Amino acid sequence: MAGERVLVVDDRRDNIEFVVDYVLKPNGYEALTAKDGAEGLRKALTENPDLIIMDNNMPKMTGLQVMEALKEKGLNIPVILMTFHGSESLAVQFFRLGVKDYIIKPFTVEEMLEAIDRALTEVRLRKERDKALADLVQANRQLERRVKELNILYGIGKSVASLLDLEKLLGRVVQAAVYITGAEEGFLMLVDEETGELYVRAAQGPKEKYPRSLKLRVEDSIADGVVRTGEAVMIGGSAKENDLRTVYLVKALLSAPLKTKDKVIGVLSVDNKTSSKTFTDNDLYLLSALADYAAIAIENARLFTAVKSEQSKLGTIIGSTEDAVIVTDSEMRVLLLNKAARKAFGIKSAEVTNKPIAQIVKNDSLIELFVRSIDGSQAKQGEIPLEDGRTLNANLTPIPGVGYVAVMQDITHLKELDRMKSEFVSTVSHDLRSPLTTIKGFVQLLPKAGPLTPQQQEFRTKILNSVENITELIEDLLDIGKIEAGVGLEMDVCQLDAIINKVVENLRSQAEAKGQRLHVELPPQLPPVLGNDLRLGQVVANLVSNAIKYTPDGGLINVRARNSNDQVIVSVQDTGLGIPPADQPYIFDKFYRVKSPETEGISGTGLGLAIVKSVIERHNGRVWVESEPGVGSTFTFILPKYNGRKM
Repeated sequence: MAGERVLVVDDRRDNIEFVVDYVLKPNGYEALTAKDGAEGLRKALTENPDLIIMDNNMPKMTGLQVMEALKEKGLNIPVILMTFHGSESLAVQFFRLGVKDYIIKPFTVEEMLEAIDRALTEVRLRKERDKALADLVQANRQLERRVKELNILYGIGKSVASLLDLEKLLGRVVQAAVYITGAEEGFLMLVDEETGELYVRAAQGPKEKYPRSLKLRVEDSIADGVVRTGEAVMIGGSAKENDLRTVYLVKALLSAPLKTKDKVIGVLSVDNKTSSKTFTDNDLYLLSALADYAAIAIENARLFTAVKSEQSKLGTIIGSTEDAVIVTDSEMRVLLLNKAARKAFGIKSAEVTNKPIAQIVKNDSLIELFVRSIDGSQAKQGEIPLEDGRTLNANLTPIPGVGYVAVMQDITHLKELDRMKSEFVSTVSHDLRSPLTTIKGFVQLLPKAGPLTPQQQEFRTKILNSVENITELIEDLLDIGKIEAGVGLEMDVCQLDAIINKVVENLRSQAEAKGQRLHVELPPQLPPVLGNDLRLGQVVANLVSNAIKYTPDGGLINVRARNSNDQVIVSVQDTGLGIPPADQPYIFDKFYRVKSPETEGISGTGLGLAIVKSVIERHNGRVWVESEPGVGSTFTFILPKYNGRKM
């Protein structure tokens, strides 16, 4: 045990410092000090230490005098005497006064620690005994009270709480109330949620006049009062109390509210009509405890019925939808798999609940989408190719307290339309390049035909800017067409760190023009990847230039790369505008641009991220974004390490 308070009394400062700094403090004891006997006695009386370590020969009072004074005061504080050789006779006097140990100077740290441990043994045992005794007395009192309560209510409460059939539950509660109070009859009334009135829902007694399933309106001021106040009521058995304002005359009555949280949902009552036996406070306590059990059980039964109904509706809806739906828990174990999902992934096993998703669904793209969602709070989106040639668009959403929900729509026809559109755009783009070049050439020649007015010069500049924008769009369209077709994608061993450094240096002037900090963080040795230098440079350039474009002046852009297992991970993080969650699933789509007041005036074709996605996927990698509006965005792509084989 550590933490005891030890008073060191010695007129030599070096002795005190040795004991305090090398013995007490390093071993968790709290140190008190005194430089002479008088101060030591005063601190012993006022500070009440657990142990005193004391020299004998000190100014004002000797150690022996301090011991005698402590004995006079009736203080039984253990003392260790520090003495020199030849003081054995003095030690005998100390032992007679009750000293616990003595130690001969000079002494070692270990010797003093052993002496302290011996001296404090009795103190520690006494404290442990007192604490154990106090705890035992307190525990016994609580146990006696709990046993009395639990013996009465345990069996009844267990029986009531296990019922989910509301009608059986109400009847069982009334039976139990009559039994534990020894009453002649009992009633359970519930509040009608629409009218606020009380209706009898269950009754028990020798002259039972109401079937348990009957709803009977009652005009009962006592029960109404219990509902309004939320307080139990007990009425005794004197003659003048017979005239109770109820629809039934009784000689004694107990009524307890059925409360859930701060709401009263009903009243549980027992009474004696013929017997003069009165109820006791203990009867009221037992009835109130049973009412609490009953209120919880009634709410559970209602919730169970409501949940079963909603589950049935949800099951019908999910089972009938043509979208494939998979629900898992947070550990990726299947909770629900609808008919469309079974058909899409060829699942024939009837029992799939609580089995890992990777064991049930044999589709690498879907499993990868689930893996990407681990430790994420935002929805993930991806395309899932099926064995029959179809493609599903999957949106996987984390649901707090449940797990994950994946909803997948068949987009095969949309993919075909997109392919046809790409072919059309590519063809048109080729056909537009020649006339655009001609327009640009003639506009540039206009000044040679004669001086231009300021307005004509302005028009010429606008025409050239528009031609440049259209040309850039066409170049991007042709670029993405080539990438998707696999044209010009010769693969070789690439060093991503060299590509990143080159791109960043080319773009650094743009960042500096906006007062931005462009930081690169690369490991000493980044493994090579198999890829196309030009296209990978285009990926990094698109991501970094976007970060510069959408980050306000003075912002920070971090470009990082790291090695992870068999992959190289590159991320571009900015402190820019961020992307709203609703836009994030679509930002890699062609021509998609986030529309907001903040992005107005920022130029772009809407193809930069589509090119990034196409290039990365052509390199057997994947790319995604994590973003929060007003905070910034992080674009990350992963590429497999070069394994010595070319594609």
